[in-house]
Amino acid sequence: MTTTSHNKLVSFIWSIADDCLRDVYVRGKYRDVILPMVVLRRLDALLEPTKDAVMEELTFQKEEAGFTEWDESGLREASG
Repeated sequence: MTTTSHNKLVSFIWSIADDCLRDVYVRGKYRDVILPMVVLRRLDALLEPTKDAVMEELTFQKEEAGFTEWDESGLREASG
């Protein structure tokens, strides 16, 4: 990533903060919200390719197998 593209991305994120978080958080506290949101979005983007398979596994465990607690090994297999 070049410095220019990095700076554009940073500016974009902070513009969203100004638009969405104004009057909800004090301006100096934006960073307490923005960083966790960026991390969550990155995780969401990484897990997106296997989301359908994981959701199918959850549906199977809940409805067909009748599990009351999730079987983590099945979810790990579904997510690859």
